Amino acid sequence: MKINKINKTSSAFTLIELLVVIAIIAILAALAVPALTSALAKAQMSGTMNNGRQLYLAQFQMSNDGAASSDSTLQWPGDYATPFATLNAYCQYLVTKGYLKAGDFLKLLTAPGSAFAATIAVGPPETITFTAGTAALKVYPLKDGDPANTIFCTTHNYTYDTALANGNVPYGTKGFIVIQKGGNGIVLKEGQATAANWPNAATFEAQVGFATGGTPGAPAPGDPTGTLTYP
Repeated sequence: MKINKINKTSSAFTLIELLVVIAIIAILAALAVPALTSALAKAQMSGTMNNGRQLYLAQFQMSNDGAASSDSTLQWPGDYATPFATLNAYCQYLVTKGYLKAGDFLKLLTAPGSAFAATIAVGPPETITFTAGTAALKVYPLKDGDPANTIFCTTHNYTYDTALANGNVPYGTKGFIVIQKGGNGIVLKEGQATAANWPNAATFEAQVGFATGGTPGAPAPGDPTGTLTYP
């Protein structure tokens, strides 16, 4: 009697095939990680931009109320006869005048790597005292007469018309955020930090912003005198 034999083909991967699959996965992962990292940084910076806009809206409302009521205690940061000595003093002023809560600043001034911390006394009066880390935002001493493209605040890692540096909090050389007096909030890249990298000074000042106290069309490196930072 003749017996027919059935040959079974193995469906298992060979070692070479398995190594090829692993190599392909490793290559795809290597390509994806930079894109994911960039997307994460952009999302984080967008969150910080929103925080800057919240701070701006409080300041705008305060100065707008001052203009409507001729109240000299409600002005833009650079218009006070006695300038704010610290960022903490400025933030406390917004709390005292009722435009923000002390607890709001624990969110507004925090960003990746900043480790910002403050103590809050419920009061009344409610108070906030900065205690540690770095405030993610710094406030320029802009005035009511400044144009709409004047910078109100930036992230702490950016010094006006100066290249970004590694290690600066937050974001290092990944980028920076600017909020202008007119309300524009912008996330910018490392290569956009200086006027030299723009077509001309006018474009730089329109897109990045004008530094209060400067000369229009002639941006100069360095933050204006009286810029409020922590520390």
